[in-house]
Amino acid sequence: MKPNIEKMPAFLFKWRFLIAIVISLTLLLLHGCKKKETTPIQDTYQQYFEENVLNRDYIVEYASDNGTNLTSQFNGYVFKLFKNTFSDGPMTAIKSGNTFTGMWSSNDDYSKLVITLNQPSIPAEFNFINRQWRFTKKAFPVMELGPWGSTETDTLHMRRL
Repeated sequence: MKPNIEKMPAFLFKWRFLIAIVISLTLLLLHGCKKKETTPIQDTYQQYFEENVLNRDYIVEYASDNGTNLTSQFNGYVFKLFKNTFSDGPMTAIKSGNTFTGMWSSNDDYSKLVITLNQPSIPAEFNFINRQWRFTKKAFPVMELGPWGSTETDTLHMRRL
């Protein structure tokens, strides 16, 4: 029995869309499973951030909300950012034996720092700190921060102990 060659191209023609989808998905999955590689500059940022910010105690040296000095509201608090990955992790604020927990995150170039202290009952002053910040100056031992994506004049300076 001779195979029907005339029907063979029709069969392949009919299923070409499905075959293309399967091949595309296979390539996408294989490419998506690769570990994200960092560039040398990202490695430098990560190392700098890890050495100067993570697992270090910080106090609020200066806090200003549109010109109103809030620094005294943070007296006695010690803040610490811990590493989960190079771009996020848990965070604590400790004062007089009371520990408040939350999270921090950053973008790839460490120009942004998002702070979220979210324990069910956090002090009202944390509403000022809980936001997206941008680094205005990284001259350690002081981190100088301003609001991310805003023209507000809020300022937060945190000094490493």
